[in-house]
Amino acid sequence: MQVRKLPSVPIALLPIAVLVVMALVSITIWDIGMLIPLMTAIAVAVVVGKFLGYTWKDLEHSLVQGVSRALPAVFILFLIGTIIGTWIEGGLIPTIIYYGLTAISPAVFLPLACLVPAVVSLVLGTSLTTIATVGIAFMAIGEGMGFPPALVAGAVISGAFFGDKLSPLSDTTNLAAAMGGVKLFDHIRHMLWDTIPALVISAILYAFIGGSMSANSGTDTGQLEQLLSGLDSQFVIHPLLLIVPVIAIGLMLLRVPAILTLLMISLLGAATAFVIQGSTITDIMQSMSSGFVSATGVEFLDGLLSRGGVESMLSTIALVIVATALGGILEETGAFKVLVGSMISRIKRPSSMVAGSLGAGFTVAFASGEQYVSILLPALAFIEPYKKMGLAPVNLTRAAEAAGTVGINLVPWSVPAVFAAGVFGLAPTEFIPFIFFAVLVPLINLIYAYTGFTIKRTEPAEDKTLVNA
Repeated sequence: MQVRKLPSVPIALLPIAVLVVMALVSITIWDIGMLIPLMTAIAVAVVVGKFLGYTWKDLEHSLVQGVSRALPAVFILFLIGTIIGTWIEGGLIPTIIYYGLTAISPAVFLPLACLVPAVVSLVLGTSLTTIATVGIAFMAIGEGMGFPPALVAGAVISGAFFGDKLSPLSDTTNLAAAMGGVKLFDHIRHMLWDTIPALVISAILYAFIGGSMSANSGTDTGQLEQLLSGLDSQFVIHPLLLIVPVIAIGLMLLRVPAILTLLMISLLGAATAFVIQGSTITDIMQSMSSGFVSATGVEFLDGLLSRGGVESMLSTIALVIVATALGGILEETGAFKVLVGSMISRIKRPSSMVAGSLGAGFTVAFASGEQYVSILLPALAFIEPYKKMGLAPVNLTRAAEAAGTVGINLVPWSVPAVFAAGVFGLAPTEFIPFIFFAVLVPLINLIYAYTGFTIKRTEPAEDKTLVNA
């Protein structure tokens, strides 16, 4: 039988180092996206796996296992593509844009672009649907008011991931609690200490920036009228259309399974398009397949509304598949285990333990780009070391979400960043500097770790040999 070896730390780091270097070159020089860097990292990981004694069949199986974890997300992305198409075709997103342009003042727009998605995502329990619906509307409103798209995108993403982190309906929230063996609402209550301050500080920063920008540049009423006229000429705009988003929220609150809920939301958009907007079945099918094509006559508005459809999600899905395949092979060959284990072996103090679990989350996030893996692996690896140092598991689950649910947005090739880039039509590097929430949540956790504030303690567990990592 062929002997398999655990990699040394430098060997375990090699595929990740190649990925980071290739990604930086791709972003700064080649401008070719992330597929080639990820595929190169997979090739290096395969070579490393062969060196460690794994067969081609083992490595192929690990790739398949990694991709299998992404399949629920793939189906969700397909459905979100149809939702974007039908919600624009049905006039739902244009209606939100229309009333947003007439009701929201430029001075308060940016904080609202953060806070409204925060409330919506808290209710829905999903950041992706929030970004794909309310987010698109805020992007259009922001451009109509003269705000940089990247800044608006950062505000929307900050708000959207507030709910993804805190909502009891969120899959990542439930996963983190389960991995730490913590009751769901104990986990949520402990996260209030980092999530609420991060959102409040983010909103204050957006308010300061938005107030400065609106004070230095008056609203172009001519352009505003042009936008409203363009929307009014192409769509039936009526406040009763807002009932459909309310129904969508109701479906989420009833905890209908995610894929079924998204399918129903897409069909609601299609029904609205047929009944209210007078679209033909062909128009609706085309919007669901290849996206809606806007013809308002306003160039930037047409560019923003001409989107959606299953086809628009294909590049995002390709990245999701390749990134999770890389995560699968790094997990199988023990690279994650070695890297996380090397961190644990050097930790001597509780404060460093919390910081180490954050670092482990970011390490896995940079290597895999996937939320579930970035939460699951550090949580499983650190649970016993936390107990040994007298740290309550809620500290671990909070740190796991700080890095794996929220901080992962700072990784340009991560699934959330790539998804937002596809929806907003921006490169991840454009909006990442403006996702204040994703920076503040891990930072606040670090402050808590080294001050001891909000850190829950328990009786240290009996000294046991740590799991070989």
